Amino acid sequence: MKRLFLGLALHSHQPVGNFPSVFAEAYEKAYLPLVAALERHPTIRLSLHYSGSLLDWLREHRPDFIKRVAALAARGQVELMGGAYYEPILPIIPDRDKEGQIREMQEVVARDFGVPAQGLWLAERVWEPHLPKALAQAGVPWTVVDDTHFKLAGLEEQELCGYFLTEEEGYTVKVFPSSKALRYHLPWHEVPAVMAYLQSLASEEVGAIAVMGDDDEKFGSWPRTFRHCWEEGWVESFFQALEANAAWLTTIPLGEYAARFPARGRVYLPNASYDEMLEWALPASQGQRLHQLKERLAQEGRQDLLPHLRGGFWRHFLVKYPESNAMHKKMLRVHHKVYAALERGPGRDQEGLRDLWRGQCNCPYWHGVFGGLYLSDVRTANYRHLLRAESWADAHLHPQAGWLSVSHEDYDGDGDREVLVEGHSQNLYLAPHLGGGLVEWDLRQAAHNLASTVARRPEAYHALLARPQGDGEGVVRARVKSIHDGLAMKDGAPPPVPVYDRQRRLCLLERFLSPGTTLEQFGRGQHEDLGDFAGGGFQAESEQEGAAQVIRLRREGKVAGKGLLLEKSLRLQPGSESLEVAYLLRNDGPAPIETVFGSEWNLNLLGGGRNPFAYFVIPGGQVKDPRLDAWEEQREVAELALGNRGLGVELRLRLSPPGRAWRFPVNALSSSEEGVEEVYQGTCLLLAWPLALGPGEEAHFRLDWA
Repeated sequence: MKRLFLGLALHSHQPVGNFPSVFAEAYEKAYLPLVAALERHPTIRLSLHYSGSLLDWLREHRPDFIKRVAALAARGQVELMGGAYYEPILPIIPDRDKEGQIREMQEVVARDFGVPAQGLWLAERVWEPHLPKALAQAGVPWTVVDDTHFKLAGLEEQELCGYFLTEEEGYTVKVFPSSKALRYHLPWHEVPAVMAYLQSLASEEVGAIAVMGDDDEKFGSWPRTFRHCWEEGWVESFFQALEANAAWLTTIPLGEYAARFPARGRVYLPNASYDEMLEWALPASQGQRLHQLKERLAQEGRQDLLPHLRGGFWRHFLVKYPESNAMHKKMLRVHHKVYAALERGPGRDQEGLRDLWRGQCNCPYWHGVFGGLYLSDVRTANYRHLLRAESWADAHLHPQAGWLSVSHEDYDGDGDREVLVEGHSQNLYLAPHLGGGLVEWDLRQAAHNLASTVARRPEAYHALLARPQGDGEGVVRARVKSIHDGLAMKDGAPPPVPVYDRQRRLCLLERFLSPGTTLEQFGRGQHEDLGDFAGGGFQAESEQEGAAQVIRLRREGKVAGKGLLLEKSLRLQPGSESLEVAYLLRNDGPAPIETVFGSEWNLNLLGGGRNPFAYFVIPGGQVKDPRLDAWEEQREVAELALGNRGLGVELRLRLSPPGRAWRFPVNALSSSEEGVEEVYQGTCLLLAWPLALGPGEEAHFRLDWA
């Protein structure tokens, strides 16, 4: 008789910093219904994984849920998978953090659920060949990746009915291939079709298994799936069908399977993730071409060729999104500080280490069909924890009050040296080669990076919005579609014309505009920048003047083809949250220059969605719309303030001489589970003055931030 084991590994996760309402909704729609269904069907056995950020929330807000899962584990119905606690992309964090986070999860699973953690859930199934050694050294016997990994290594579909052994330097780990076909069947196909597919996989071979490792959220939390899975009873019907077919189909936790059956052989897997992730990691234009090629081959019935097509490499997200790379390199810098502080023996207090780990949560480091990097709240949360970890470490490394240091180094691995100003009160990371802009501006007490704004750039799915939405791979679907099957605007409205930025959205960039340029033109990228300063290289030097640190950035550039010297000087006082910026502009050419000079600041104070806590004010002045995501222009502004009461941050600025203030929201066209929508990344503030310089003449402008 042909038989089959079915190994289901369901992963539940919410990002560090996600809204409490999102945690609660996912709990009610996905996590709780699944556990209740397992309680009703004691013969259904599987593996469950809960990320550390979700466990922290459950422990505080739904402690009875943990007890219910522990009861399922105690009777052997479910096993609890281990993982790296705060769900990092494991290959890109230092080895000490790999082991630390894995060990933390093992300890918490044993404490909260009363059973040892089994195996490891690999975040986003991002695999690199060096991982077996780190996993084995952390006590991990097995993990789950996608069948994509195995097919890229040359294995055929029919070979993937068990687990394999892989190794690095002799350290071995068992790896299960998770079936993409099963991911696309559950819960999108009707139950009879799912059972027919499983029947087709049954084998006379002892121990044949089909594995699916995927998100628990797809069973109720993804759009329209709660009705499908629970109100209309898909999961109940599926569990009943599994019970009715128990004579040939046996559900089994993966750890139990790995203990009972031998490996099918040895394998060496390439750098990979699941198929969709490899497509998302490509540059937008290449991602579009790959998607079109897959569609064409599927239409031609050449599914046999699809396994030989591969997309990109996860780490290319750090190239595709320099904002992600900046966060990653910040994380590495904080890692070194934290471990240096730990070596000084701060006792039992290791909260800085925990904040470092929270700042490694994978979600804002990449972007695919989910908002990821574009979710400013999640991005801000990672920076918040990294800055808290940094302040914890610096309290041990710099015990003196009011310290301030300056270094010139290539902290982000781009081949150019940045100027890093770090101190007790604030950090400023300046990139002389990127227009002398601020790539990071940290307020240490608030643990907030003001400069965390993501540029508006093309995404592969933007081209899909104009196309009629079909059924993805051409299969018959259930009454609800997977989020991978099509894209549309979240509200069903026609998509707007995408706006793309020419450069990164930094602070302290200089613009030279035609006098007739409007706010609308500037905000939508329809203006001409007459200067070559915003993207040009600056010479940088730093010196100490009394107690203050002064950074001078200088460029001899062009405005409308005419020579102009621009020097901007930043002065910081130890222990102060103030920043003084002084501009010197000198016409070094033989012809007069007439333009509008602007200093651009892209600031993220979480002002999207008409946030009532985020505001813009002019003392004694008239502001029609005080929200940070409003479009507005003010003239003859001498002072202004912007802030967010929820963050506890207010910035005050004095302009000398008074000038014009433009502001508008930087909204990226980003996909999410619900569809594509405009998502707030930050507020652009342009401070501008008319500039008329004869040959040899100078102009001076000053910005005082506090």
